[in-house]
Amino acid sequence: MKRRQVIQAIASALPIAGGIYSPGVIAQSKPKLAVRGPLSMSGPFASVGTLVHEGNVLGAEFFSRSLPVTMDYATIDDQSDPGKGVRKVVEAIEVDKVRFFSGTTNSASALAVGKEVYKAGGVYVNQAGADSVTGADCNKSTFRWPVATFGCVEQSVRPLIKMNPQAKRWYTITGQYVFGEALLANTKRVLAESGCEHVGNSYHSIAEREFSGYLASALAAKPDVLCILNFGNQTLEVIRAALSFGMSRNAIIIAPWSTGLDQFDALGADNMAGLYFGGLYWHDLKTPGNQQFLRLYAEKNKNKPPYAVASAYAAMQMIAEGIKKANSVDPAAVIKAMEGLEYEGLTGKERIRAGDHQVLRDFYLMKGKPKSAMRDAADYVDVVSSGQSFLPLEQTGCRMA
Repeated sequence: MKRRQVIQAIASALPIAGGIYSPGVIAQSKPKLAVRGPLSMSGPFASVGTLVHEGNVLGAEFFSRSLPVTMDYATIDDQSDPGKGVRKVVEAIEVDKVRFFSGTTNSASALAVGKEVYKAGGVYVNQAGADSVTGADCNKSTFRWPVATFGCVEQSVRPLIKMNPQAKRWYTITGQYVFGEALLANTKRVLAESGCEHVGNSYHSIAEREFSGYLASALAAKPDVLCILNFGNQTLEVIRAALSFGMSRNAIIIAPWSTGLDQFDALGADNMAGLYFGGLYWHDLKTPGNQQFLRLYAEKNKNKPPYAVASAYAAMQMIAEGIKKANSVDPAAVIKAMEGLEYEGLTGKERIRAGDHQVLRDFYLMKGKPKSAMRDAADYVDVVSSGQSFLPLEQTGCRMA
């Protein structure tokens, strides 16, 4: 189809797609497709939400260039509260007729929002890590770009054990929420399979800010490895507490799920040496998709992009790739186009598995460098291991409706 015919075809679908403003004269200006980001712009996860917002904006602006619609993006602040997020998403669906959503900063919010978007027949791409997003709670509307906690632990905890076979005693500090519980369950499984001992665990709440008591319990257990199973600023606070207690002198410290560069900047180069981090993205990847992203990011920023910005950009790309393949903004057509879709993504060739809507791509284990070994201000880590680990579809628990 010629470009004008494609635009006309999409324009005819706009009323049923919802969230379209300014249908106007198609030949003169492209119609707008409303896309909303249910993110934490306030509350405990606001530091991550701000970065996801930045990536959503960048992705919407760039990928709109190749679409016959403009992705009209705005953020919905869930205030780090799944209940508030759901209420605002329902309002966007019912009042503004929005059907496309991108982003999350909280697995519990993503699960709740995903159910509402599914009821409305929309499309939702998110960054949640909890396994159930593409497992028991999967649905036709929900897609996930990052690796689930299963793959995160398989590609961080397991290779660390192989690199340090003498480190048998593990202590975990875990966020007592959906994401933390999923990380803990997978970590305990890998430890048991690898002949390691789980010598203790401390749970903390989503609102916790003071972690010295948890570190005292960890020190008393005399572990070889301190494993931090939480997210965002809470990961930083646990690491800072562990360093202040001198724990890095006698134990390996690993955060299997990190947000990368923004956390490393916050910790500072003097504190990075020898720490291990699992990561879904690193700016030094040499893939064509990442090189393109780096050029776009550099137009507005002097620093390098952190994971949260990259993941949001990647989510917007998934929506755009689905629209292009479908030649439509009808959500049902876009969903069908996205299932099994292969494209050049940030981490290389990426594929959306049709059976559970999980993107199949690499995960990375990174080790902090001494400050003296850094080539530049963003060269905090070496990637020491990478690979893909995903449950076979029949073991995920996903029964797509």
